[in-house]
Amino acid sequence: MSNNIAYMELETTTNFSFLRGASHAEELVTRAAVLGHCGAVVADRNTLAGVVRGHAAAKQSELPFVPGCRLVPDYGHEGGPDILTFPRDRAAYGRLSQLLTLGNRRAPKGECWFDLDDLFGPVFGAGRDQVLVVVPPEMPTTKAEAAFAKTLKTLRRRAHKDAVIWLAARHLYRGDDDARLARLEIMAIDAGTPLVATNDVHAHDPHRRALQDVLTCIREHTIVAEAGFRLQGNGERHLKSPAEMARLFANYEEAVARSAQLPGLCDFSLEELAYEYLEETISPGETPQSELEKLTWEGAERRYPDGIPAKIRKAVEHELTLVGDLKYAPYFLTVHDIVCFARARGILCQGRGSAANSAVCYCLGITAVDPDRVDLLFERFISAERNEPPDIDVDFEHERREEVIQYIYQKYGRERAALTATVVTYRTKSAVREIAKALGLSEDVGAAL
Repeated sequence: MSNNIAYMELETTTNFSFLRGASHAEELVTRAAVLGHCGAVVADRNTLAGVVRGHAAAKQSELPFVPGCRLVPDYGHEGGPDILTFPRDRAAYGRLSQLLTLGNRRAPKGECWFDLDDLFGPVFGAGRDQVLVVVPPEMPTTKAEAAFAKTLKTLRRRAHKDAVIWLAARHLYRGDDDARLARLEIMAIDAGTPLVATNDVHAHDPHRRALQDVLTCIREHTIVAEAGFRLQGNGERHLKSPAEMARLFANYEEAVARSAQLPGLCDFSLEELAYEYLEETISPGETPQSELEKLTWEGAERRYPDGIPAKIRKAVEHELTLVGDLKYAPYFLTVHDIVCFARARGILCQGRGSAANSAVCYCLGITAVDPDRVDLLFERFISAERNEPPDIDVDFEHERREEVIQYIYQKYGRERAALTATVVTYRTKSAVREIAKALGLSEDVGAAL
């Protein structure tokens, strides 16, 4: 078997698909590079949470990376097959993000609700400029197979003309793979959705099978000894080499090669994502930079009524020049506006962190550390070499924080504001306790461990 086979796995699940994936995104990407894959993807269940770590690992491994998502339509009366989606450009990534936002906002915490109508509605743009890989269910009966074939045709018909749609083909290792793959190929030809080889990867290495079983038991609230068919039917859901995939799909070489087309179809990279600053805080006739300079010098005169010290004047001039070069003025103005609102309402607030190294932040009233009394290291706050926006942390008294949030919604619009999300992870004691339960150990044994 040739070692020059072009293949990359498109159906990958990381630990960001909570209690489903048994490997970190970094492990999957690094392992893909070692195995000789021509690219890597992260496509978690109704989330983009893992793509940043996958992107960073791919940069380190010098491997093409395509961010994606596994859409699971399961809302209302009409569900549908899982669909792997990979945005081809920045606008398509935005539409995918909007669809996930829609699903998360209408569902309880931890769930994401949308249906096929949402996929082919205005938010997602009917899959415009997306590569869509439809994942067939196991189809245990002829009736189920006929229903899926009909759904596949409907998806192709309703999809945007710029959507690329493939049909995933994978081995289920239950004895009928040859016949089932042949029927999938007929469906693909009939619907106009070419086959692409995948392996429904849940781990980077076969040794993670034990962890995979434990995760399943935690999710299903059962123990390994009683989990039965809820566990994966085999230990094959790990990354395989291109040569092994070519062997498994010996009669479907084009399906294997098709996976390697994905990086060429998707021009989008997470590197394109950047802050898009607001301009609501700019006075008529002013630019963001001139407005910031005016407010900073006015603030400096208030801070130093007996005259601005030469040290401060030099620091402010240096900072304003760098802020102008990097075009961060609108960001400073937005933070200044929010702080001014809080102070006007008597809401306690204080800037902290690396922003305390900025004379501009002090003059604007964002921080309270007098730069004339300490030696600042402004490059800890902003650096042209780092090429990333500064981090201005402002604490607001928690009893009145909601007033500040509502002000932001009212002035800037809810569609342009967001609350950050944190990922809760197991600590060691909790992890041991959950694993002990999944293995059927008693509470006292788990506590002793």
